[in-house]
Amino acid sequence: MDFDLPEETRALQDMVREFAAKEITPHAAEWSENEHFPTQVFTKLGELGLMGMLVPEEYDGAGSDTVSYVAVMEELGAADQSVASSWNAHSTIASLPLLAYGTEEQKRRWLAPLARGEAIGAFGLTEPDAGSDAAGIATTARRANGGWVVNGTKMFITNAGTDISQGVTLLAVTGRDDDGRKRYATFYVPTGTPGYACGHKLKKLGWHAMDTRELVFTECWIPDDHLIGEEGGGLRQFLSVLDKGRISVAALGLSLTKAALALAVKHATERHQFGRPLSDFQAIAHKIADIGTEFEAARWMVYRAAWLADQGRPHSTQAAMAKLYASEVANRAASASVQIHGGYGYVRESEISRFYADAKILEIGEGTNEIQRNVIARALVKQA
Repeated sequence: MDFDLPEETRALQDMVREFAAKEITPHAAEWSENEHFPTQVFTKLGELGLMGMLVPEEYDGAGSDTVSYVAVMEELGAADQSVASSWNAHSTIASLPLLAYGTEEQKRRWLAPLARGEAIGAFGLTEPDAGSDAAGIATTARRANGGWVVNGTKMFITNAGTDISQGVTLLAVTGRDDDGRKRYATFYVPTGTPGYACGHKLKKLGWHAMDTRELVFTECWIPDDHLIGEEGGGLRQFLSVLDKGRISVAALGLSLTKAALALAVKHATERHQFGRPLSDFQAIAHKIADIGTEFEAARWMVYRAAWLADQGRPHSTQAAMAKLYASEVANRAASASVQIHGGYGYVRESEISRFYADAKILEIGEGTNEIQRNVIARALVKQA
């Protein structure tokens, strides 16, 4: 087996590493402290062809594979998790439903500008009373005047309130079948549509530079051509693109662990106590060894899930495993790195403190780790 990345992917990763070192790392702390969404970074990512990595070239994307996407995420997330998570939401759950289920006209109108980086995309699923229970959403869409009227509230939505937000793809309940089961559909609501309002930016524990808001829809009318895919198939459509999202969050965890390890090694070799560098002390060295070992294990779980996706092979279980493990590794790595930093790691001016605050959400977003364990267990029992 060859575990080396293809030469083309390595070159892409090197390019992104250089970009991140110049355009993201020097400013990330300031963006976080000021809760500033760095529009210019996403514009430049678009110029590099990275805002539509998973979108085919015919819709102005790069047509990259999932392995290359993960390789890019390693570098963006190691520079700043807010930028990487915004890019991730845009690239996966905001863009892939349009790619998979949109009409040709919808792809040209909404997907292509997202892929070019002229705008950033958002996806609205979570609600105040529905998160892990995706089927429990209460937002409704009813037919009216040749279109649909949307009513409801979405919560914790990424990228909807920026100055380059184009619109939001959302899931809504459209009625019930004869047996009483809910029917769902996916819709695209452009920014500025009457009846669609963004709330204030949420004050989060981490991901401070990422735009996260409540979205409110009040008698919001949209034309019938804003329906994406078939009415009644919305929930199935959402679940079909979820695996790519899980791989992406797993890659976010991988990138955070990479950053935590680098910062731990740097501090442990530069900081001296009792006349010796911290890395000379076994208690510190063992922490570094544990972070490094778990990073390698997580890395190959994430890349294998990505490779399976690229091969068109079943990968739902592997995606769930990768997301579960990589997110928990990231939290352990961030905590251990803060411990190595000591008091310096606990002040907000330290780089590791930002990654520490960013780590927890990885166990919650894109399906909590409790949900991942349910997915994995069901698959293993079914295989038995």
